[in-house]
Amino acid sequence: MRFNSLLIFLILGISSHLIAQNTETFSKEIFINKNDTLKYRLLLPKGFSESKQYPIVLFLHGAGERGSDNTKQLTNGGALFTEQMNRGAFPAIVIFPQCPQEDYWANATVDRSTKPISLTFTLNEPPTKALNLTMLLMDEFLTKPYVNKQKIYIGGLSMGGMGTFEMLYRKPNMFAAAFAICGGGNPEGAKAYANQTELWVFHGAKDDVVDPQLSINMVSAYLKAGGKPNFTLYADDNHNSWDSAFAEPQLLTWLFSKSKN
Repeated sequence: MRFNSLLIFLILGISSHLIAQNTETFSKEIFINKNDTLKYRLLLPKGFSESKQYPIVLFLHGAGERGSDNTKQLTNGGALFTEQMNRGAFPAIVIFPQCPQEDYWANATVDRSTKPISLTFTLNEPPTKALNLTMLLMDEFLTKPYVNKQKIYIGGLSMGGMGTFEMLYRKPNMFAAAFAICGGGNPEGAKAYANQTELWVFHGAKDDVVDPQLSINMVSAYLKAGGKPNFTLYADDNHNSWDSAFAEPQLLTWLFSKSKN
């Protein structure tokens, strides 16, 4: 019992250290459009210079990290980009926006009374406020001379994976590559980006929060529309398949190798 308590204490301590490290490395930023505000975290490459050009990675967090503290969105995924070897090998501008508690990255009807939760995605509605502000933020970044417009990437997990699929649908010409972890979307939307954006989809086969069939449906639609996706289904993973995805040794190598023609 004492060993278990010590182990839990060590794990919590390590997690707190990593979150604190991410918090210090990513600057706190605010994007304002008229009367609306989007909080986000920004990571610049080491030795950043406006005379150089860099890729951008946009990362969309899950529903559990919604809020207004401009910190929780770094909980899952932040360490991937602050890891020293990755920062050295893949210099990039990394953006982690935070979705407010009452909003969502995707146009989805969510029924949490079922397990997995029931999700219905619509395509013909305006984007949510959070997603719209994120699109406007990206539009602004793409006007900067230090941004390599041929190497714009997006990724997300759970709700953020859903937002990734919707962002690809709404901005099919923006992204060179995308990765979506334990997400889902409307398969009809894949036609817009299947021949525009490289895709890697991850899910856990035992996921009892977001049905893995949702990712399978997106991969199938992407294939039917002419895309050639990577798809990784982890046989023993539940909803936290992002842990396995972030541990993939080829994830960042694959991502940063992609470029718009």
